[in-house]
Amino acid sequence: MTPSINLCELLEKYGNDDKCREYLEALRWPDKVSCPQCKSLKISRIFKRNQFDCDKCRYQFSVTAGTIFHDSHLPLTKWFATTYLLCESRKGMSANQIKRMMGVSYKTAWYLCHRIRAAMQDPNPQPMTGTVEIDETYVGGKPPKGSKRGRGTPKQIVIGIRQRHGGLRFFHAHDVKSGTLAKYIKENVSGDVDMIVTDDFSAYHKALGELDAKHSTINHSEGYYAVGEIHTNTVESAFSLLKRGVIGTWHKISAKHLQAYCYEMCFRFDNRKNPYLFRDTIKRLIGAETLEYKELIAEVDDFDAA
Repeated sequence: MTPSINLCELLEKYGNDDKCREYLEALRWPDKVSCPQCKSLKISRIFKRNQFDCDKCRYQFSVTAGTIFHDSHLPLTKWFATTYLLCESRKGMSANQIKRMMGVSYKTAWYLCHRIRAAMQDPNPQPMTGTVEIDETYVGGKPPKGSKRGRGTPKQIVIGIRQRHGGLRFFHAHDVKSGTLAKYIKENVSGDVDMIVTDDFSAYHKALGELDAKHSTINHSEGYYAVGEIHTNTVESAFSLLKRGVIGTWHKISAKHLQAYCYEMCFRFDNRKNPYLFRDTIKRLIGAETLEYKELIAEVDDFDAA
């Protein structure tokens, strides 16, 4: 397969439903079509209906059966185009922009983006190793007049964990207490990590007290931002990209869905050098669980949904 693809090539290769179905078939069944129910390889093709018939259990199915595409009324061409745009837009793309470009309603565009976004979440993240940087940032609207910036503001908290020369993870958190920080660190950082770097915020010292890992700090409060390899600059650069997405692309996102946008940003960041990004995202969509609209709009407490 061609490693990379541009928009013109996408429209040429997958410009109609049949071409999209052929591509999905190649990704879903690279060797031979198998029955989703009994796994039999004895399959007959029903050309007029774009379906298959299992010679063993007589189950009839299409290439979209059991996938995120099956219960959608949108043409596959619009699924493919929207997926490509979300993959290739460095700071994301708003539902309003997708609405205009795809010629759909805002509700349809919003739901479509969230379904693709949900598939971008890593189902099996591996513990980070090597040198790991941890920091937190604050996103959202402007704080009330007279309130301070950073910690203590009413903005939403995002904890960032980044392995140098490796992956990135963002987590929408309800606070930056030592217990909360310790939870995210234990769940995402290997026990034999070489070094964990944070700033001089005291909660990090308490959170890392139980871990048998070298903990180095950079004293931001005294104006130091890098002392050799001791810095949090790489995770802070990722925060900058997230904020540009919030300010310049999405403009306004609810606390309820902030984690979903974090997953999208991390997925795109981790795959920024992946020449097969579009293909790999479509493969994730094939295997993704169905995200129902009623689940997205359900009223929940801030951090039950985060």
